[in-house]
Amino acid sequence: MKITSLSRRCWSPLIFAFLLIAAPRLQAQYFGQNKVQYENFKFEILKTTHFDIYFYPEEKEAAEHAARLAERWYARLAFILQHELNGRQPLILYASHPHFQQTNTISGGIGEGTGGVTEALKRRIVLPFAGPIAETDHVIGHELVHAFQYDITGVNSGSGFRSPAGLQLPLWFMEGMAELLSIGSVDPHTAMWMRDAAKADKLPKISQLEDPRYFPYRYGQALLAYVAGRWGDGVIGDLLKQSTKGGNLALAIRHVLGVSPDTLSMEWHQAVREAYKPLQTTTDTPDKYGRQIISKKQNAGELNVGPVLSPDGKLMIFFSEKNLFSINLFLADAETGKIKRNLVRAEMDPHYESLGFISSAGAWDFKSERVAFGLITKGRPGLSVLDVRSNKVVREFRFPQLGEIFNPTWSPDGRFIAFSALVQGMTDLFIFDLKADSLRRVTRDFYSDLHPAWSPDGKHIAFATDRFSTTLDNLNIGNYRLALYEVASGQISPVPGFAAGKHLNPQWSPDAASIYFLSDRTGITNIYRVELASNKLLQITNLYTGVSGITATSPALSVAAKTNRMSFSVYENGDYNIYSIDSPEVLAGKPVTTEMADFNAAALPPFKRVSTTLDSTIKNISLGLPGEKPDEVLPYKSKLALTYVSQPFLAAGYDSYYGAQVGGGISFFWSDMLGNHNLVLVTQAQIDGSFNDFAAQLGYFNSTRRWNWGASIQQIPYISSQFLAGSGTIDGSPVYVEQELRYRQLNREIVGLLAYPFNRAQRMEFSAGLQNISFDLQQRTRVYSYTTGQMLSDQKVDLPAPGGLNLTSGSLALVYDTSIFGATSPIIGQSYRLEFSPILGTVKFNNVLLDYRRYLMPLRPFTFATRIFHYGRYGQDSETDRLTPLFLGYPGLVRGYDSNSFSQSECSGNDCPTFDRLIGSKIALANFEMRFPLLGLLHAGPGYYGFLPLETAVFYDLGVAWTKAEEAAFLGGSREFVRSYGATARLNLLGYLVLQLDYVNPIDRPQKGWYWQFNFTTGF
Repeated sequence: MKITSLSRRCWSPLIFAFLLIAAPRLQAQYFGQNKVQYENFKFEILKTTHFDIYFYPEEKEAAEHAARLAERWYARLAFILQHELNGRQPLILYASHPHFQQTNTISGGIGEGTGGVTEALKRRIVLPFAGPIAETDHVIGHELVHAFQYDITGVNSGSGFRSPAGLQLPLWFMEGMAELLSIGSVDPHTAMWMRDAAKADKLPKISQLEDPRYFPYRYGQALLAYVAGRWGDGVIGDLLKQSTKGGNLALAIRHVLGVSPDTLSMEWHQAVREAYKPLQTTTDTPDKYGRQIISKKQNAGELNVGPVLSPDGKLMIFFSEKNLFSINLFLADAETGKIKRNLVRAEMDPHYESLGFISSAGAWDFKSERVAFGLITKGRPGLSVLDVRSNKVVREFRFPQLGEIFNPTWSPDGRFIAFSALVQGMTDLFIFDLKADSLRRVTRDFYSDLHPAWSPDGKHIAFATDRFSTTLDNLNIGNYRLALYEVASGQISPVPGFAAGKHLNPQWSPDAASIYFLSDRTGITNIYRVELASNKLLQITNLYTGVSGITATSPALSVAAKTNRMSFSVYENGDYNIYSIDSPEVLAGKPVTTEMADFNAAALPPFKRVSTTLDSTIKNISLGLPGEKPDEVLPYKSKLALTYVSQPFLAAGYDSYYGAQVGGGISFFWSDMLGNHNLVLVTQAQIDGSFNDFAAQLGYFNSTRRWNWGASIQQIPYISSQFLAGSGTIDGSPVYVEQELRYRQLNREIVGLLAYPFNRAQRMEFSAGLQNISFDLQQRTRVYSYTTGQMLSDQKVDLPAPGGLNLTSGSLALVYDTSIFGATSPIIGQSYRLEFSPILGTVKFNNVLLDYRRYLMPLRPFTFATRIFHYGRYGQDSETDRLTPLFLGYPGLVRGYDSNSFSQSECSGNDCPTFDRLIGSKIALANFEMRFPLLGLLHAGPGYYGFLPLETAVFYDLGVAWTKAEEAAFLGGSREFVRSYGATARLNLLGYLVLQLDYVNPIDRPQKGWYWQFNFTTGF
C-alpha cells in the first residue's frame, strides 16, 4: 500500500478519568489561601452524659461551664423535638475565634462571621467561645439543633450512596429552625428585620427565601415562629420529619399544615404587617433626630457600622463594605459624611487576618490625631495605632496571651488604652500602658464585660456587664447592665437603668456628667441618657426599626468627647446607615416614653400563640442542668475512622479505537475527630481492561502543626491519540486511509509533600518522590475504497515504544495568593507561583514554572485581569521524545488554537506548521481580560452578578512555544507569538461547574477566522 498524502494531524491528550472525590490536600494546592495552624492544641476530652467535649487546657474552666450549658440544651431540645440523639455527641471547643479558624475539622477557610459549625459527616459541633456567656450559650443551642436535624434526617451515615435529606432542605428552614429553637419567638434583632421588611413591603414569599437577598437566619426564624405560634410548637419537628420522608418541604407544608406555601406566605405577611403597623404611628424615623451622613446613597456600602467620632467631632471612622469584597475601616468627614479614604484594606494585606468589625469598633486619642483598632495577625490579637494624617501605622502591639480584643478606648492623657478581651474563653477588661508597654487585667471571672468607654475626666471607665444579673451556679444568664470602674480604686459599681432589656454601648457626655447608652427595654433598641448625679433616665430616640450594628451586641453608638455630636448606625430598608445628631435639644433627651409599655416589639407574630411550650422550655434554667462537679476527663488520642464513602459511579462510552467501554470508581475517606489526620483512597477501573487501565491514589495528610506534610502513592494511565487521514493506492486502485496512533503513558508514583504557610497568603511547598513511567504504542489502520466506500481492511499493530523511565523528582515552590474569587473567576487581588522541579534518573531535566496574576478594579464592577506565564523544561534531556511535548493551544492558555479546531485546509501533506508551532519544550504566554458582570451592570437582578452568576469579558491572548532547534523570536529564533482576541462568557452552574463560551479570532490562523469555542474552566 502506498499513501500519497496525509491531510490531518493533531494531538489530543486524554487524561484517564480519575475522579478525586472527598480527597482534600493530597497534592500541593496550586493557588489558594492558607489555613495556618499557628498553635498546636493539646486536646483533652471531657465526658458528660451525652457529650464528648474536646478542649485544651487554656479553656478548661470555660469548657466546664460549656459542658453544663450543652447538657441543658440537650434536655430542652430532646423534649421539644421528642427525640434522643443516636450515639454520643462530639462538641469541639476553641478558646477564641482565631483559634477556631485554625480548626481542621472543617476544610477550607472559616469566615469572621461564622460563629460555629455542625458538620454532617461525623455530626461534630465545632465552635469558639463567643466572649459573652449569653452568646456562647446561644451558639451551643443553635448548633445542637443542627445535630438533632442531622440525626433525625439520617445525615451522619458516613455514606454518599444517597444525598442526605437533611442537606437537601432549604437553608432558611434549617437555620431558621435552629434560631427559633435556640432563641424562641421573642427576639429584638429578628423582629427589627421583620418590622423593616413589612414597612418597606419587602417581605419575601416562601419561594423566594432561597434568594441570597433574604438572610436565612432572620427570615427563617420569623416564618417558623409564625408557623409554631399558629399551629403549635410541635409542628416544627413534624415538618422536619415529613420533609425527610417526602424529600420536599413544599409537600411537607401541605401535609402538616394543610395549606400551600403560597397561602402560608400570604397569611404570614398579613400577620406581620398587622402586628407591627401600630408602631408606625407611635415611633419615628431616624431623620427626625439627625442627618443621614453615611449610606449607599452617599457612596458608601449597604453595611456601614461601628461609627466612632473624633473628640473634636470633625472626623469619624467606621466599618463598611463599600469596596464590596470585604469589610474595611474608612475615614469620613463627620459633618458632611464625605469619605476621605480607606484607612485599612484587610482583604489585600495578609497582615490583617481580622479587624473584628462584628463585635468591635476603633478608638480616637483625645487629640483627634491617632486611631487605635484591634486586629488579628498571625493568629493572635494586637492593637494598631494609626496616624490619621499620614495614614501610617505608627505602633503595633501584640498580645499573645489573649484571644481577641474588642472596643479599645483611649485615656484622656493618651497613655492608656482600655479594652475588652477574650481570654481563656472569658471576656474581661484590660488596661494597656503604652508608655511602659505593660498590660493589666481589670476583671477576672466568667461574667461578660463589654464596650468600655473612658470618661473625659479620666476617672472612670463605663462598660456593659452581666455581672449584676447572672448567677453562675445555675447558669441563669441575665441581661447586660451598665457599670462604672473607678480607675483610682478599682471599685466596680452599677449604673441605674431600666428593669428590663439590655443596656449596652455606654458613651460619655463631654462634661462626664451623663452616660448615653443603648437599650431594648421596649423590644426596640434606642438611645437613652442617664444623669449620674440624679440617676434620671431620659430618652433620645424612639425609632421604628432601631439602633443596631451587625449583631444585637455590636457597637452602634459614638459621642464626641469634646463637642455636642453623636453618631449611630440604624437598620433601615435592608441597609445599615449612619446618622449624626448635633442638636443640643435632641441630645438632652425627653422623659422616657411609656406608650409601648404593654407592647413587646421584640415578639415575632402571632402575639397570641396557641402554645408557649417552646418559649417556656428555652427559659427553663434547671431542665437538664448538671451539677458543677467536673465529669471524667481523658487525653485525646487520634484514631482514624471511616468518614465518607462516595457514591459509586459507572460510566459507559464508545471509542472508535476500542469500541464500547465501561468503567467505574469509588472513593473512601478516613479522618480523626479533630481532622488533623486524613487518609483517602480513590479508585477507578475499566471493565475488561488490564491492570494498566486501573487508576488509584492512596494519600495521607497530616495538618496537626504548622508544618503540614503528607504522602501519596498512585497509578494513573494517560492516553493520547494522533489521527492521520489521506489518499493512497492499493494495487493501483485509489483508496482512502484513516490511521490512528494510540499512545499510552502509565505513571506510577510515590511522593512526599511538605508545606509551610507564612501567613494566610504566602507559603513554601516542598515535594520529593520516585516515579516510573512506561509507554506503549498501537496503530490502527482502516482502508476504504474510494469508489464504493467499502472498508477493505482494519488492522491493529503494536509499534515500538520508547523505553520506560525511572525518575527521582523534587520541587520547591513559593506561592502567594490574595485574590478574591467571584462566581466564575478572580475579580480582585493578586497571586503568583514560582516553582523549580529537578528530575533525575533515566532522563535529566528541570521544570521551571513562573505564573503571575493580577486583578485590578479601576472602576467597579470592571476587573482588568492579567496573567504572565512560563513553563519550561531545561537540561540535557528536556526534549527527549519520551516526554509528551508541551502544547500552547489549550483553552486555558491561548484561546483559538485548540487541537480539535484544526482542519485539513491548514495543513499541507505531512506538514502542518500552523499546528507545529504550538508544540515545544517551553511555553510563554500572556493573557489580558476586562471582566464584568453583564447582568449586574444592567441591574438585572440583585447583587453583584444580577439574577445569574454570569461573567462576560473581552480578551487578548498571546503566547509562544519553542524548542532548542526553533527558539522563540524574542530570544533571537524563528518562533513568533501566536495571538487571539475575542469575547467570553462564563456561567457558574449549580455552584460546582463553570461553563466558558468564547467567540475568538485566532489572528495567526488566517484561514480560520472567528469561531466558537466551548469548555468547562474557570477564568485565569
